[in-house]
Amino acid sequence: MTQTLPPQTCDLLIEAGYVVPVEPHGLVLEDHAVAVRDGRILAVLPTAEARGRFEARETVSRPDGALIPGLVNAHTHNPMTLLRGIADDLPLKVWLQKHIWPIEGAVMSPAFVEDGVTLAIAELLRGGVTCVNENYFFPDVQAATYRRHGFRARIGLPVIDFPTAWAASDDEYFDKAGAVHDQWRDDPLVATAFAPHAPYTVNDANFERVRMLADQLDLPVHLHLHETAQEVEQSLKEHGQRPIARLDRLGLVNDRLIAVHMTQLTESEIHLCAERGVSVVHCPESNLKLASGFCPACALERAGVNLAIGTDGVASNNDLDMFGETRTAAILAKAVAGDAAALDAFTALRAATLGGARAIGFDHLVGSIEPGKQADLACVDLSALETQPLHHVVSQLVYATGRHQVDDVWIAGRAKLRGRQLVDMDADAIVANARQWRDRIAGIRVG
Repeated sequence: MTQTLPPQTCDLLIEAGYVVPVEPHGLVLEDHAVAVRDGRILAVLPTAEARGRFEARETVSRPDGALIPGLVNAHTHNPMTLLRGIADDLPLKVWLQKHIWPIEGAVMSPAFVEDGVTLAIAELLRGGVTCVNENYFFPDVQAATYRRHGFRARIGLPVIDFPTAWAASDDEYFDKAGAVHDQWRDDPLVATAFAPHAPYTVNDANFERVRMLADQLDLPVHLHLHETAQEVEQSLKEHGQRPIARLDRLGLVNDRLIAVHMTQLTESEIHLCAERGVSVVHCPESNLKLASGFCPACALERAGVNLAIGTDGVASNNDLDMFGETRTAAILAKAVAGDAAALDAFTALRAATLGGARAIGFDHLVGSIEPGKQADLACVDLSALETQPLHHVVSQLVYATGRHQVDDVWIAGRAKLRGRQLVDMDADAIVANARQWRDRIAGIRVG
């Protein structure tokens, strides 16, 4: 006689028409459910079986939904959300030195950072993003803001060769970096990384300090690298080496390196990244808008380099739309490689989820829908006419879906977006605050 076991309890049962776990690669599970307890994924199983096996405190049923891992935006400057659209249609050097840096010099403050991050979090959640790799000043304020809103983030500890509102000297940058790291080293949602800005703004001595401390603390190093041809030319003139060769000489080309942009690469440099375990963050829309160049995403991925996707900052994108960014990445990769099979839909989605998680050292926590991982999830409604007929779920997600189709988002099993509505954020107040910053920034003279 077979004994019927009593149902297990769980906090949340999400029933979806489709579950795209990302790992194993290429798999789509129809009519499946995800059980969540204590913020972690307990099981992934057919919906009919889940209903008999689990007694859930809350059940969310989305028969037309595709449940995916929360998207990971692997390179952001989220306080700059308040600078959306102020310096468009300019090349990188002019954009940065003649407009962005002067405006930041006038407004950068803890309040600017807190309000910019808050606006970004609201936008990210509405686009299915549950985790970011952040790179900006006042990391202490950033960390506190992400934590307050229950949002997962790797916070960059800035290092740059000139004074800013955050620090006035090399020693102060490093002293403050240590203090912020110590404060957040054991937090379940927020972690840190070193964020030396770029090879053209950080000297050898500071890069060596970053390498030594990153080794000691086991922290990633997140920086802009090979973003433009001008950067490479300047490095050859000043250092006699291309930027990545200089970083290699300084001991930074390893599996801790998160290299952002990488539009100027030789075949040997691609293989160096693969051999050393470097992660590359592809930011196609920012690179296109600033005419910085084309990251060889397909060549990197086929060489075995871990590929992630980031939006970059809103000041150069001009949004935090990871669905749009992933579509652009997939399509651009085909044009750059001259190969229609380059960066297929499954691979692109993987880069936007597990690839980002691996780049920032969070892949043991998030990036795929697997038992034991954190329940950072997004459910996308595929019932709209714009995504019909539905032949291939992942094709629709990458090539046809917009962020406006994200219905639900959870971080560590907690609902952050429900029915397109932010659960614990006041959207009207956030918009009103952004307009106050617009009025203040409008009065700043630049150029």
